[in-house]
Amino acid sequence: QVQLVESGGGLVQAGGSLRLSCAASGRTFSSQAMGWFRQAPGKERDFVARISRSGSRTAYGDSVRGRFTALRDNARNTGYLQMNSLKPEDTAVYYCALGPASSNTYDYWGQGTQVTVSS
Repeated sequence: QVQLVESGGGLVQAGGSLRLSCAASGRTFSSQAMGWFRQAPGKERDFVARISRSGSRTAYGDSVRGRFTALRDNARNTGYLQMNSLKPEDTAVYYCALGPASSNTYDYWGQGTQVTVSS
């Protein structure tokens, strides 16, 4: 069983930066792709980013491309989401997830961390 623990959320002013971390237990971290998602109040969960098993390939949602960067350190079983140039519309609960590299499904999810961007 894999557990994901997120950290790094908080309150930041517009234009600022935050770095989210997602620490995984278990031995399968490096064999799985990692995804990042977010959900704002009253809205559906949105795709934010995805990073391949090795970290060599990434993909981003349109609203964050060029501002957010997904990273991972397989030696530390940890993934990161570097968020720059934050906007009030980035305010949401952010979730990390792990899943098979061969599909866009995710088997394991973190508990979520709140990011609030003030204007």
